[in-house]
Amino acid sequence: MCSIMCCCGSIDYREFKEGFDKTESRGPDESRTVEAGPGIMGFHRLAIMGPGEAGMQPFIYEGSMAVCNGELYGFESLREKLKRKGYTFRSGSDCEIILPLYFEYGADMFGMLDAEFACVIYDARTQEFIAARDPIGIRPLYYGETGEGSLIFASEPKNLVGLCEKIMPFPPGHYYKEGSFVCYTDISKPKELCRDSLETACTNIRLKLTAGVEKRLIADAKVGFLLSGGLDSSLVCAIAAKKSHTPIRTFAIGMSEDAIDLKYARQVSEYIGSRHEEIYMTPEDVISCLDELIYILGTYDITTVRASVGMYLLCKAIHERTDIRVLLTGEVSDELFGYKYTDFAPSPEAFQEEAEKRVRELHMYDVLRADRCISVNSLEARVPFGDIDFVKYVMALDPEIKVNSYGKGKYLLRHAFEGTELLPQEILWREKAAFSDAVGHSMVDYLKEYAQSCYSDEEFKEKSEKYTFARPFTKESLLYREIFEKYYPGQAGMIKGFWMPNKSWKGCDVDDPSARVLSNYGDSGK
Repeated sequence: MCSIMCCCGSIDYREFKEGFDKTESRGPDESRTVEAGPGIMGFHRLAIMGPGEAGMQPFIYEGSMAVCNGELYGFESLREKLKRKGYTFRSGSDCEIILPLYFEYGADMFGMLDAEFACVIYDARTQEFIAARDPIGIRPLYYGETGEGSLIFASEPKNLVGLCEKIMPFPPGHYYKEGSFVCYTDISKPKELCRDSLETACTNIRLKLTAGVEKRLIADAKVGFLLSGGLDSSLVCAIAAKKSHTPIRTFAIGMSEDAIDLKYARQVSEYIGSRHEEIYMTPEDVISCLDELIYILGTYDITTVRASVGMYLLCKAIHERTDIRVLLTGEVSDELFGYKYTDFAPSPEAFQEEAEKRVRELHMYDVLRADRCISVNSLEARVPFGDIDFVKYVMALDPEIKVNSYGKGKYLLRHAFEGTELLPQEILWREKAAFSDAVGHSMVDYLKEYAQSCYSDEEFKEKSEKYTFARPFTKESLLYREIFEKYYPGQAGMIKGFWMPNKSWKGCDVDDPSARVLSNYGDSGK
């Protein structure tokens, strides 16, 4: 994944280094910190593209410097274009093009990138710092000010704890320049509505998702796949298996007694011919990892914590048992095609408005979960459903054809791959199970029971009331918040609040974020 950190002014080097080293597991291969004008730049490297010494960052060009945690897809054509303009390159790293691109196009370059990235540039010509983040926020970036007024950018909030009074996420699709954040693209908001017919839309969905998977298979390190047995991860794995000359490696996790999805993951694996491994977790594993997990995540959100338990333990096992460096995942599909609760959308317009909200907030929830669970285990996450071209197309589609009027959620995505024989029919049309349920219904029950044992009703009421922002509303949410505050005191504003269904919709006014409490959950958990 890599980790970056940059102080844009004066700071004690030991304090900088102490904060920066908290994310060394993101980039365990090599570390470097250098002076950048009046400040300091740091880079922890996980070598994926151009793994030789020449690919180590910060990249330096005519005194200017850049650090980038990212994957720049199709960078070869941009590099050739830059070569024709007289630029030379030392490595095969995709991120080496960042500085030449900035020299040629200025901040306009960020809108040119087909990438998952977070970067900071020091422009020696003007002695200013520029930072930017990809449109969805798949790669993390945070910022804050020291007590002396120096601005710091870093990959994770844990880098900034103790250095900055207030820590905030860098807004996706923005760049920072000359003291201001500028939106270079709002991927959640279509410029115009796409009126493609249902069949045309489904054809384009199939082609664009396939292209999104293909480009993410390119790496100078070994690639693996998280396979839950649900529709999204199964499609990613099936497309990859078809494009690969050798069997892909897939991984699944579940509670030993009631993991819903393990049997489906196994079925998908057998169908696509992958090398498949299953990991089992126990109730003790779930409870014992909770404290460390919330520190890793930097969130108190109930849904994110629940869904992270299985993912974290699975990625930990992959790191310990294999030489895989890159993992493809199925995140971002729900925000585009709908959750179980969006079946209750009162109108197509309401469905679209909710989708736009969820895409804007992805970086605080599902994308945050995937990044932290994967990166802390020295792996890189790649998200085909987050492909920029794919997201822009689906978000622009007329919501009339996206809203669930078919009696089946995510109908467009399912229909797009109907007849391709990429997946068994029962997988393609299977109802969705919530990820935290899919690893085992009992897992959420264990967490609730544990939280229940931690507080009396009186203690819960008293301790919850001291929080004015995102006040805990269950003992489980209080437990997560107290662990969060232990590591990130006073930083609850980094997260917008609790991820919940849209309570203003009929059928969605529930007191738990899990889809299992909705009336339409039905056979989803079987």
